[in-house]
Amino acid sequence: MFLGEYEHTVDTKGRVAIPAKFRSELEEGLVVTRGFDQNLLVYPMSVWKELAERVNALPMSQPATRNLRRLLFASAADLELDKQGRILLPANLRQYAGIETDAVVAGMDSFIEIWSSERWQAVIDSFPEQGPEIAEQVAALGI
Repeated sequence: MFLGEYEHTVDTKGRVAIPAKFRSELEEGLVVTRGFDQNLLVYPMSVWKELAERVNALPMSQPATRNLRRLLFASAADLELDKQGRILLPANLRQYAGIETDAVVAGMDSFIEIWSSERWQAVIDSFPEQGPEIAEQVAALGI
């Protein structure tokens, strides 16, 4: 389970540290790809395989399905943690997410998001405005 948010520096080679408490779930490998909000998504290999199966089962006749496949698969990178617990973010993915020197690694339960610090702060700053909408979603879950 991936929980919490962590600020990390991206080194000159494009490597970012994965929090120590997340690393054991990524030992079998991971996939990093474009996210839906100009961020990056990091999936443990087992979760990625399940997601890929579900996406592949969607009808190719739907334009949204084709775009989802392009978003997730075309830029995906199959990676492993190095000995220091870092991953090398490909340049095209760093550019897409606007990640230069500072990044936020945020746990999302079954996957991880990586954001530029500035974009992450903008998301956090938007929460007060979205409070009622978020409360409705929680209520719909019966919580």
